[in-house]
Amino acid sequence: MVDNTLDRKFDVEAPDKVWVTDITYIRTQEGFAYLAVVIDLYSRRVVGWSMQSRQTTDVVLQALMMAVWRRKPKNKVLIHSDQGSQFTSMDWAAFLRAHNLEHSMSRCGSCHDNAVAESFFNLLKRERIRRRTYRTCKDARQDVFDYIEMFYNPKRKHARNGMLSPADFERRQMMRREGV
Repeated sequence: MVDNTLDRKFDVEAPDKVWVTDITYIRTQEGFAYLAVVIDLYSRRVVGWSMQSRQTTDVVLQALMMAVWRRKPKNKVLIHSDQGSQFTSMDWAAFLRAHNLEHSMSRCGSCHDNAVAESFFNLLKRERIRRRTYRTCKDARQDVFDYIEMFYNPKRKHARNGMLSPADFERRQMMRREGV
């Protein structure tokens, strides 16, 4: 069993210290598409995501691989998930070990332990998905790409970020650290 190391400490002082991950489904006329995301708690930026037609370990590993590839963390990162089977697999554990990631896991039946990921999915569904009927999984994936990469990360303002988008918050904090 993996400990709940995060323990709902959602305010983080620097990027790439703590990431949260989760998976949700999106209805299409072809069936469900499954979206996995990895969010940096520092800025609430989606640093990795993947969408597939099956809810397997691969969809969460692809999202985590994108996060590691994009961010290239130099130090150990705490990655928090729920107790879904995708996050308890041997492949997941091996990937974490190989990439200097420490696993934290929600308590059984406690969705509040992963509230930041749940909140992101709520925003995505309220602001985008519930307004649309997707013909194909490919259509849903394109729209999710547009929401995350073209709106949420670069433009969507967050009260937690002083009404800056995740990208703007990170940019401003980096400039402060560099004395610009």
